Amino acid sequence: MRELSEKVTHLTLSLSFQERGPALHPIRQGRAALAAIGPPPHSPPKVDARRPACHRAESGFPPAPVSGLAPKDRMSDLLETIRRTLVPIHKEGYPFILIGIVLTVIGGYFAQFFGWIFLILTLWVCYFFRDPERVTPVGDGLIVSPADGRVNLISTVLPPPELDLPQEPMLRISVFMNVFDCHVNRVPVTGRIGQIHYTPGLFLNAELDKASDDNERNGLVMETTHGGRPLRIGVVQIAGLVARRIVGWVHANDTLNVGERFGLIRFGSRVDVYLPVGTRVLVGLGQKAVAGETVLADLAGGPERTFRRI
Repeated sequence: MRELSEKVTHLTLSLSFQERGPALHPIRQGRAALAAIGPPPHSPPKVDARRPACHRAESGFPPAPVSGLAPKDRMSDLLETIRRTLVPIHKEGYPFILIGIVLTVIGGYFAQFFGWIFLILTLWVCYFFRDPERVTPVGDGLIVSPADGRVNLISTVLPPPELDLPQEPMLRISVFMNVFDCHVNRVPVTGRIGQIHYTPGLFLNAELDKASDDNERNGLVMETTHGGRPLRIGVVQIAGLVARRIVGWVHANDTLNVGERFGLIRFGSRVDVYLPVGTRVLVGLGQKAVAGETVLADLAGGPERTFRRI
């Protein structure tokens, strides 16, 4: 550092006492001194960010990293995000959506207020008939929820007589679907449909216990195996206060895998599952169930889980 200071002093004095040429301005003297000394040790030269990357590379610096994706890649990512966000709509909802669109156009023609009302109703119908994909757990003895909704009943009762199941107490787990839940139903276990029985009835509130006996319903008997032994399980779709039609897409003797779609109930309802006594219940009252994903019970038995509301 001392040598550097002496060098600057000597160079400044020599510039001040030049015999030829006009005297240099002090600022120019300082610039000339810095140019003669060169850059300080270990200090990298400055790089102009406005210069092209290729020019910077020629100067010994690596090109600056390119941030972001190409426009084509960004558009592909955007389309993929939209595809994953939008949920498919089941074809059972197409007629209702078409009716909603027609009413929206007609209502909007006469009054903007009615147009908005019918548009909101049409969007709700699209949401109601959504049919998302599900990731179903597979395992011997696992009973998967047949419906989206809330577990509102867990009890031991006699099965409906129309199912031809043994008239002895069975475990019943009920999942209630409100008008905002997905109403596509899925089979709770892999097996063959032994029989299907439709029973006309009332349209009481599906949350009530007596709805299992009084309401319109459609019952299925699933013939499956557990531990190498044959087993029959009952699945009953129950129409509710708002629901007016139970739609089924399967027939007797059809073989289905757990989680596959088998029917739909329009506008609010309930699904009951009848299991052998001793089955281990894995859900609690009030718990939210997802059709094809939530495991309701385990046929292998074992201690039941305990739940608490927080």
